[in-house]
Amino acid sequence: MAAMASAHFLCNNHVFHHSSNSFSKSNQTSFRPSGSVLFHKKQRTPFVNASKKQLEIVYDPDERLNKWADEVDKNAPLSRLTLFSPCKINIFLRITDKREDGYHDLASLFHVICLGDTIKFSLSPSKSKDRLSTNVPGVPLDERNLIIKALNLYRKKTGIDNFFWIHLDKKVPTGAGLGGGSSNAATALWAANQFSGGLATEKELLDWSSEIGSDISFFFSHGAAYCTGRGEVVQDIPSPVPLDLPMVLIKPQEACSTAEVYKRFRLDKTSQVDPLTLLEKISRDGISQDVCINDLGNNL
Repeated sequence: MAAMASAHFLCNNHVFHHSSNSFSKSNQTSFRPSGSVLFHKKQRTPFVNASKKQLEIVYDPDERLNKWADEVDKNAPLSRLTLFSPCKINIFLRITDKREDGYHDLASLFHVICLGDTIKFSLSPSKSKDRLSTNVPGVPLDERNLIIKALNLYRKKTGIDNFFWIHLDKKVPTGAGLGGGSSNAATALWAANQFSGGLATEKELLDWSSEIGSDISFFFSHGAAYCTGRGEVVQDIPSPVPLDLPMVLIKPQEACSTAEVYKRFRLDKTSQVDPLTLLEKISRDGISQDVCINDLGNNL
């Protein structure tokens, strides 16, 4: 299973716990599943001829950005940080009601998996704007992106004026219901808090996150949680599956907009099974096909 965006990181049968005291200037911490690519790698260009000799040119953009980050504030305890941002699956998903505010009430068992993105944060000299880049075309790089929304939210809540260069190495497919954007937002909140010396508690980060998204709160859990409300009410539970359980994810080429899915959703076509009954059965007997109920998947 995978890492959490909070201080609890579940990955490959290990739990990594990090406090704000474990970071120092220029520390580059990477939380990732085995087999993923570290962000800090030199990129090599092809050989070029120079005076009949072969000359290898090595371009290392990360090193240049790291030097710039170190120069932003030489007294800063932390100038850059690389974090793993896991996605999640819904072991079951019950939609129980439609609310007056237009959202739906749900009851779901969320669980992180070891598929995730890698996000690199570096302090920026700017005091007015974050700069976001990514390896995937079509991902918004402005305030529509949940990473930028999360950083703006943190500055609003704390009064801190840190701005960042951010690179998102995206592996989680978009429009797949895997919560990749929500995880990125939780990771950004946690990172901003580390750069600020841990001004906010994780409980505060969790509470704030519901202002910009419903699923973000889950990524401050321990990795498995029973989520209700819009998804922002999170109750940690012991993992109902072995952490080394093999899993196959199938993602069609088509993406599904969450807003569009809920717009077409029909409450009269949902399962009538009590979600607490599902949770009790999973806790007692483990996961089986009959408890993997998805009201969204069976409704459209």
